[in-house]
Amino acid sequence: MITKRNIFLDIPDNLRDEYFEEIFSGDQFKLERIISKGHKSPPDFWYDQDKNEFVMLISGSAEISFENEPAIQLVKGDYLIIPSHKKHRVEKTDPVHPTIWMALHFK
Repeated sequence: MITKRNIFLDIPDNLRDEYFEEIFSGDQFKLERIISKGHKSPPDFWYDQDKNEFVMLISGSAEISFENEPAIQLVKGDYLIIPSHKKHRVEKTDPVHPTIWMALHFK
């Protein structure tokens, strides 16, 4: 049976931590919805992922820093392709409205 879902629904009321929801995955990829509300990476923490990542902001805003590069501001509709092992971190997300990300991790 095919199930209809909505990317803007079922957002947890209490977002003490970022919310990660796997939508579907396979051997070579994972698609997930991430919901942030004022969240950011811990101090001195860098993502260093084994897979490439396509990330798109569906709503809200964010700022992502890359090692030895200027930060990039993202608003609704913006997307990035982050190569594997490109060190990055989330500097900030909208503290008032949920920031909804779609992230596709792939080889």
